[in-house]
Order: sequence, then C-alpha cells, then structure tokens
Amino acid sequence: MARNTIYDQFAEAYALHSEHSPANAYYDRPAVLDLAGDVAGKRVLELGCAAGVLSEQLVERGAAVFGVDREPRMVELARRRLDGRAEFDVADLSEPLDLVTDSSTDLVVASLVLHYLADWEPLLTELNRCLVADGELVFSVHHPAADWQWFGRPDYLRTELVTETWPVGGQEVSVSFYRRPLSAVFDQLHRSGFVVDTIGEPRPLPELNELSPDAYVELSSKPVFLFVKAFKVG
Repeated sequence: MARNTIYDQFAEAYALHSEHSPANAYYDRPAVLDLAGDVAGKRVLELGCAAGVLSEQLVERGAAVFGVDREPRMVELARRRLDGRAEFDVADLSEPLDLVTDSSTDLVVASLVLHYLADWEPLLTELNRCLVADGELVFSVHHPAADWQWFGRPDYLRTELVTETWPVGGQEVSVSFYRRPLSAVFDQLHRSGFVVDTIGEPRPLPELNELSPDAYVELSSKPVFLFVKAFKVG
C-alpha cells in the first residue's frame, strides 16, 4: 500500500482540507452517500475513514459505523469527532481484516482509498468474507481516464504508481497512488465475487457553483473521480 506522509505528519491540515474542499465536500462524499442509499439500521464498514467526516454523515443517516484507517492519528481524529457515536480502529488494508468477523457487514464504503493499493484482490476477497449475502460495496477512486491524461502516461493499460503534489495547510505535499485502466477495476471486482450494479460519473452539488464557479465547471465537465456500487454474489 502506498505510504504518504500527508496522512500522518499533516493529519490535522489534511482533515481540515478534505472537510471543506470542493472535490471532497461537494462532489465525492455526496456521490458516495447517494450510491449508498438508505443506510438506516445498516452495519457499515468504512475503509480509509480518515478524520471521520463521511463517518459522521453515515451515522447521522442511521448507520452503525465501524471505520478503519492505517494512520493512528487519523483514527484518533475520527474518534474525537464522533465522540462514541461510531467505532474506529487502525488497520492496514493490504493485510487481512482480522478486526471484522465473517458476514458481519451490510455495506462497505471506501471513499478515495482503493487507489493506494497496488493489488485490490486480497482486500476484495476479505470484503467478500466480511459482507452478508448480497451485501453492498460502494467506492470512489480517481477516474482512470483522468489519471492517464493528467500524468501523460504512454501506456493506458498499465497499472503503475504515480505521484502528484497537493497544496495542504500552506505546504506542497507529495502524494503517491496507483493509476490503472478501467478494465482492471472491473476485472478485480469480478474475480473477487462482486457484480457491478452502478457506475457513477456525477456532477457536483449545484451550490458549489456559488462558492467556487471554477471548481464547479471543472468537476462538471471532466472525469475526476469514478463511483461504483457492487454487490457480493450469493
């Protein structure tokens, strides 16, 4: 799993940035929640919970949330934010999810985290184990077309580690993740026992146009993130 200092050394700055940034607050989280649908009474496993912003929104909609993140500082911030309304623990998604028992989860949510993994199959196999029959997986990742174009890579069909710089807390921070073709995304889901129900390429919330017209135009006209809803088979 790609290691990035932004989530430990710059944890507080990143938490503040992601809570309010146009791409996260008006585009990613609303789209993930829309795909998740009615979560009232559902047991939700959130992967890469960060500081718990999405966790809180899920709890407010009636979900029982168990969030995991690799960075202890992020887990600490999530626990502080939710103050006992959800459970959180440290877990590396490249390792078995021993904290989660078999068939104990109705819905898995993974917002902008899977692209940090070179190989999704071990994790997807674990999620298949954790989910109930016909359990759901909802996730967002960087859009394959966007990453290929942005980084100017010569081979679209290759899965590879790329690095870009994000402005966070007044500093430029390097962040690395894996770009992969669309076919690799769906091949790994299929091999791990999932059937895709919905593929989303939504527009941001309309109110973003008032707050940041430039961000609204960009998020409304370019393939930035890819949103997927899939079901466990059987």
